[in-house]
Amino acid sequence: MRQRKYDRQTHGLAVVAGALLLALPVAEAAFAGPREQAKQLHDRLAGVPPSNSVLNQMAADISASNPQAAAQLAMDNKNFYNVTLKNFVAPWTSRDRTVFVPLNDYTATVIGMVRDDVDFSTVLSADLLYVSTASGAPAYSPVNNDHYQYLDDHNVDLKATLKASTQSGLLGLPVAATAGVMTTRTAAAAFFINGTNRAMFRFTMINFMCRDLEQLQDASLPPDRIRQDVSRSPGGDSRVFLNSCITCHDGMDPLAQAFAYYNFDGTTGRLSYTAGAVQPKYLINSDNFKFGYVTTDDHWNNYYRHGANQVLGFDNSLPGSGSGAKSMGQELARSDGFAQCQVEKVFRTVCLRDPSNGADRQKVSEIKATFKSTGYKMKQVFADAAIYCMGN
Repeated sequence: MRQRKYDRQTHGLAVVAGALLLALPVAEAAFAGPREQAKQLHDRLAGVPPSNSVLNQMAADISASNPQAAAQLAMDNKNFYNVTLKNFVAPWTSRDRTVFVPLNDYTATVIGMVRDDVDFSTVLSADLLYVSTASGAPAYSPVNNDHYQYLDDHNVDLKATLKASTQSGLLGLPVAATAGVMTTRTAAAAFFINGTNRAMFRFTMINFMCRDLEQLQDASLPPDRIRQDVSRSPGGDSRVFLNSCITCHDGMDPLAQAFAYYNFDGTTGRLSYTAGAVQPKYLINSDNFKFGYVTTDDHWNNYYRHGANQVLGFDNSLPGSGSGAKSMGQELARSDGFAQCQVEKVFRTVCLRDPSNGADRQKVSEIKATFKSTGYKMKQVFADAAIYCMGN
């Protein structure tokens, strides 16, 4: 009997001790002084401790109720670009969605856009490509990644050496065919190679709208633009098409038609664009359902403006249809869903967690509103999220 009582007491003490340990980080955050807050802010943004002089200046800014200045100072550290942003963007550039990929033109272009406060709503439409001015680096090539591999191998300061250039100049694309990171060599090699170009659409939605195809399913949309290669009776059962296939393809195929003139040529190692000529991949397996849609050009329509995916908040000042990847990229990137996605990704990066409660969700909403109203500046999003999580 005495042993049982002792066990209960021991267990109770252990629970109390555990609760106190769990509460320590909260208590530390609540009573952290300006120097502690400054160090945490720098660690979250740059991934490395600040120098003493930087720490002192950041602490002074925080003491003066100017945490924005402190955050901007932290983002002056080269590791914000070479480490934080590189790891932030790297998973977007491959089908495996891993950080373990070399620096490339896709990643470097996003890093440059963030550094220069370029309107991030142009990330899927701009005629833009960032290269480095670093001495010794091979020149940019549209057929290999040697330029960026050199930067990676030599830990070149991206903040100091990245320079804005154009895809039309470096890749030889018509300006009208440039579509931001979607038409970088890296994106083409990952998402335009082989297949039917639906991969480019799927991973663009994952990376910039935070939604995979399963989350976009909607059986209520017209099926009139679903291509011939999609069987209407998979395995001899039309119910599979009606209950599964149609829910993705009815919205995806009308949008993926924007990529009808693009391909990645594995033999030459470069992006191919055939203006006015639909790539043969859009016409494969036509016998699967010969009455299906035949792609004749790169005209796209956004069926997601109706049905369940209206929640993505597409911009009503845009027509919701057009020709080519550039205009389709503008359609996606001017949506509320695009802005929400960028803020949530940044929040996860600097706060080391997803928004998890009402206060978090309210802050995400506030940061998104600022992001949209002040020119889609990603550095501001990083600063706002890091400041919020500095004490949360």
